[in-house]
Amino acid sequence: MIEDKSYYFCGIGGSGMLPLAMIVKAAGAQVAGSDRALDQGRLADKFQWLQDRGIKLFKQDGSGLGDGCQILIASAAIEETVPDVARATALGCKRMTRAELLAAHFNAVPSSIAVGGTSGKSTVTGMIGWILTEAGRDPTIMNGAVMKNFVHADAPFASSRVGAGALMVSEVDESDGSIALFDPEIAVLNNVSLDHKSLEELRILFGDFVAKARHAIWNHDDAESRALVGTRRLTNGSSFGFLDGADYQAVQVEEQSLGSNFVMRSDGGEHPVSLQVPGRHNIANALAAIAASTAIGVPVATAISAIGTFRGLARRFDIVGSTGDITVIDDFGHNPDKIAATLRTLKAFPGRVIAFFQPHGFGPIQKMGAELATVFAEYLDGDDRVILCDPVYFGGTVDRSLGSQSLVDAINAAGGRAEYIPARPDCGNRIVNLAESGDRIVIMGARDDTLHGFAESILSQIAGN
Repeated sequence: MIEDKSYYFCGIGGSGMLPLAMIVKAAGAQVAGSDRALDQGRLADKFQWLQDRGIKLFKQDGSGLGDGCQILIASAAIEETVPDVARATALGCKRMTRAELLAAHFNAVPSSIAVGGTSGKSTVTGMIGWILTEAGRDPTIMNGAVMKNFVHADAPFASSRVGAGALMVSEVDESDGSIALFDPEIAVLNNVSLDHKSLEELRILFGDFVAKARHAIWNHDDAESRALVGTRRLTNGSSFGFLDGADYQAVQVEEQSLGSNFVMRSDGGEHPVSLQVPGRHNIANALAAIAASTAIGVPVATAISAIGTFRGLARRFDIVGSTGDITVIDDFGHNPDKIAATLRTLKAFPGRVIAFFQPHGFGPIQKMGAELATVFAEYLDGDDRVILCDPVYFGGTVDRSLGSQSLVDAINAAGGRAEYIPARPDCGNRIVNLAESGDRIVIMGARDDTLHGFAESILSQIAGN
């Protein structure tokens, strides 16, 4: 049982590690950890918050591991030379990945909803979690992003929620194949597209995921999802989307700059829905969340009422503020689908877009650089700008031969207007100098919690000019 164990999280400040640490601690386990960001003096508020909740933190030098009874929670890709890993090996500690621990907890819960797909997982998970909370189901929620509806003074990093009910909702990850570990009652498949793995691998992973669930929720508009579901011959499922034939269909759509209104057709009825989060992708996310919630027993009217008060996630089209008719937005966009959804939402309304992008590693540039460049060139036009700095790199061995300059070259070759400025602070200065009344500035990237502060600094500089 989890409550009988002592877990040591290597990288405890990570977006997937921190919420899981809080969940297993609430279940009665002993929890401690380390983080490279802590050693580097970054994200002090987050680590102080963890310590205030009784989690002991150590330098990432192996000093926090004292005996072989501790279980090391670490990424499957972490190098054996990392001191924590070397120390755990020397002590004979059992080792688990974050996904293995999460799956063990998730699969032991009587009732469960897992949210998968290339894009939108965190938002749909947050939406479902909020609906279930408002419906009185008291769920445990495991997310990879801070859910604004659950943020309060004692929970500024609300990427998880610990509930007393026998129900858990969690996003599940295909990037490392760990989605295969989960056995959900309800499986939600948002979409299938290129990101961390090849489409052939994704078809197998996502196909197995929906096939073993009691009820599958899938994207009727997504050709890959539609084909995948067809080959699996699911006997119990519901589809969502904008196209005719979806079980949960959005019609009469009215997009607004900060939200949307639409009518949802389902089970022969029509239901008005209002959202506080913008973009057609969020309408699709809302349909998926409502479908999953009703599949687990929440009345449609309750789900619609709750979704209307959902305020979104941190770093998902997160409006930092406005000054002088210039708006700064912080966004998690990092793969072609996510970036396209963000840019599509911005371009639905007038005004120049200045897009800053920090690639989330050198590997992703090699894997999907061409697709990323195509998206920027396709959705940004006229006087729109794209500015890139060097990719995220916190150490370790990785091929760094292909960097941001290659993306800029490809965007410009396709007719876009892109600039490569290696240092992020210099990118900020360039954006401030470019900014004019009516501009929307969007800061995009993943795996770096300091990007929100970067967005705030740009807004502050513009306001001070």
